[in-house]
Amino acid sequence: MASNVVRLFLRGALPKPASAATTSSFLHARTLTTLSLPKIVQSDVLTTSCSVLVPLSQRRFYATERSSAKVDELRARVLKVVGAFDKITADKGLGGRQQVRHYSAAEPLSLEMIRDRILLVLKLYDKVDVGKLTIDSHFMNDLGLDSLDHVEVIMAIEDEFGFEIPDADAEKLLRPADIVQYIADKKDVYD
Repeated sequence: MASNVVRLFLRGALPKPASAATTSSFLHARTLTTLSLPKIVQSDVLTTSCSVLVPLSQRRFYATERSSAKVDELRARVLKVVGAFDKITADKGLGGRQQVRHYSAAEPLSLEMIRDRILLVLKLYDKVDVGKLTIDSHFMNDLGLDSLDHVEVIMAIEDEFGFEIPDADAEKLLRPADIVQYIADKKDVYD
């Protein structure tokens, strides 16, 4: 096996080491590497079982053991960064108040709350006459909206309640009462 490596080396197929001492170290490392699969470093060259020379500057090191000193050092570095971030956010002037995020489920809906939210969305739509708006008003006959206005109203309702209404269902929603019933059915609201 070593003679094959020497032949490749003499033909120029393998890069030439810096010194004669490195050559003998390389041959020794190559022989050992083919016998035992782990990577063996001799001088400034690393050899592997596939006849490739890898200089030390291009070597990659992987942690095999978990060193508590390294873990403690990493923990200290992370805490230092977090502490600096906290100081920066405190300097931004939160007025001495600490911001707190509360995550929870959506508040329970009732038919009355759904009705009020739909009427509010419709009142904020600029083409709807608030004087004519009731829960039983027809969008096209009573309020004078066209099909494009109807689509915009449905999109506003989708944004308000956070889910998409399919086009087939949207065509059937011609009154605010229809929308209230549709949303109550989708959100499982029964009063």
